[in-house]
Amino acid sequence: MKASKWREHSREDLLARLAETERELFNLRVRRSAGQLEQPLRLRTLRREIARIRTVLNERKPA
Repeated sequence: MKASKWREHSREDLLARLAETERELFNLRVRRSAGQLEQPLRLRTLRREIARIRTVLNERKPA
């Protein structure tokens, strides 16, 4: 999802999605180390999604 779509969500939604995505990334890293990863590109997409969510959250911080 593009950052413009993430900007439409509330802070609570973003924080919940961030936690869920980080959990999924952790699980995929464990599966990769065990050699059971089916979709290696999913790691990249999750890292980018986390970065986009964090960017939107940082944009909303007061200066």
